[in-house]
Amino acid sequence: MSQASHPATSHTAAPSAPRVLMLGTAPEGRGGVATVVSLLRQDGLFEREGVCYIPTHVEGSRWDKARAAVLGVARTLACLLRRPELVHVHGASNASFVRKSVLLALARAAGCKTVFHLHGACFDSFIDKASPRMRRWIRHTLEASSVVIALSERWAVFLRGFAPRANVVVIPNSVPLPPLALEQEQPARILFLGQIEQRKGIYELVEALARVAPQFPQVELAIGGQGELEQVKRRARELGVEDRIVPLGWIDARQKQEELARAALFCLPSHAEGLPMAMLEAMAAGKPVVVGSVGGIPDAVRDDDNGLLVPPGDVEALAAALARLLGSSAERRRLGGRARATIEQQYESGVVIARISAVYRQLRTAGG
Repeated sequence: MSQASHPATSHTAAPSAPRVLMLGTAPEGRGGVATVVSLLRQDGLFEREGVCYIPTHVEGSRWDKARAAVLGVARTLACLLRRPELVHVHGASNASFVRKSVLLALARAAGCKTVFHLHGACFDSFIDKASPRMRRWIRHTLEASSVVIALSERWAVFLRGFAPRANVVVIPNSVPLPPLALEQEQPARILFLGQIEQRKGIYELVEALARVAPQFPQVELAIGGQGELEQVKRRARELGVEDRIVPLGWIDARQKQEELARAALFCLPSHAEGLPMAMLEAMAAGKPVVVGSVGGIPDAVRDDDNGLLVPPGDVEALAAALARLLGSSAERRRLGGRARATIEQQYESGVVIARISAVYRQLRTAGG
């Protein structure tokens, strides 16, 4: 069913003078940003802070996306006329940045304080490839925002280096803590969740699977997500492990928890990341994670403490990490327990929402 069945305005009811106007992708959609927004709403930020949420992007056809963009801009302009205290925009790279930077400029013109919440895994590459004019606009957008939220300290350092006058704060993505279901674990099941594409390291993961298969005859790789599944299956067939691939398609929140419960470990050997929600959800479920040492991941995962880090593109290191965990239930329990403790202490929804509320409070205190 097309995303058009989820009207872009279906959840935008709000008081006539909202305290916070928040803009971003539709929470019913797919991907990390949609998950982040959905959790913020579900866990009480919207009610607590008087948030009016307007989706400016949806999954679906070009018509669906164009309609959502036009409706989103129209509703944003109408809301800005009522002068919300703050405008909080979730954005990423490329077209997402262009759209959101214009909305941020409109909010500033209306006299609103602005929060730019940056989620882009490839924002550094986006800047590197941008024209000089676009680089100036990116720098201006960052520095003109009242606050820029980065997902990790590493991303904050990068942003401060590029836009020295930007007011950058670090607030990671939040994640709920599900009940532990370790008794459902299948000891040889590896779980991958994410966009099925080269950037996520899926092809190296299939090669690593082929390397560990002779040692672990029952090993299988469950793949949840959308993208280049047929290409991945073709590569698995070339390596003789197609029968070990379990395609899940795109899975909803309930199915995700079921798959996490079944998994022995979670693997996302990405080449570029912000702070992947799927990884945080796996850690919250008490699963050991094998992940790429890129982006904001090393701020959350400490190698050999609460997970295993592997260099991007290094099939040998990836296979060794997988074999280490597949071969030891005690090691899986140790790393999985430490991973869950990390989420409890730093990434649990209540902790993150309190930090966002503190940003709002500081901006209100600063006055007009």
